[in-house]
Amino acid sequence: GGALRRLVVTADDFGLAREVNEAVEIAHRDGILSAASLMVAGAAASDAVARAKRLPKLRTGLHVVLVEGEPKLPPEQLPDLVDGSGYFRTDMARLGFDIFARPAARAQLLAEVEAQFAAYAATGLPLDHVNAHKHFHLHPTIAGAIIAVGRRYGMTSLRVPVEPRAVLSKIEPAPIGVSWITG
Repeated sequence: GGALRRLVVTADDFGLAREVNEAVEIAHRDGILSAASLMVAGAAASDAVARAKRLPKLRTGLHVVLVEGEPKLPPEQLPDLVDGSGYFRTDMARLGFDIFARPAARAQLLAEVEAQFAAYAATGLPLDHVNAHKHFHLHPTIAGAIIAVGRRYGMTSLRVPVEPRAVLSKIEPAPIGVSWITG
C-alpha cells in the first residue's frame, strides 16, 4: 500500500483568448483536464469566467500575470513593471532584479497582485489554486507578495513546478496555512 495519489491536469492562460478557452472547455468536458488558471486581465477573461460557471467540476484558480501580458491596474500606476506599450515587460531577468532591488517596483508588484486577486474574487469563482505566468512565482520576492496577498483572499495552495530544485529550495518553508502543490 502506497499513498493515494491524485492526478491534477491544469491548463494555464485561461482567459487569454477565446480559442484557449474553447480548448480548456473541450479538454475538461471530453478529456482529462481537471483545472484551469485564469488570467483576469486577459482579452477573453469574461468568456472564460462564463465557461467556468457552466462547468462546475472545473477547478479554477488565478494565473498571476506579471510579465508578457496586460496588467489589471492602469499602466501609468506601474511604471517600473510595464514597457512603453503599457504591457508588462518581457525582460524577465532584469525585471526580476528590479523587483528584488527597487522598493518602488516592489510596491507596484504588491498593488498589481492585489488587483489581480480582487478581480478574481469578483468573478465569484472558488479559488482552487494560484500560479504565475512563465513560473515567475519562483522568484522569492514575487512568491512572498503572492502569499501575503493571497492569504487574505483564501489562497490555500500555490502551484510550483517540480524543478528546478535549487530554485525551489530558496522558497521554503511554506507559511502555515499555505500548502505547496508540486507538478
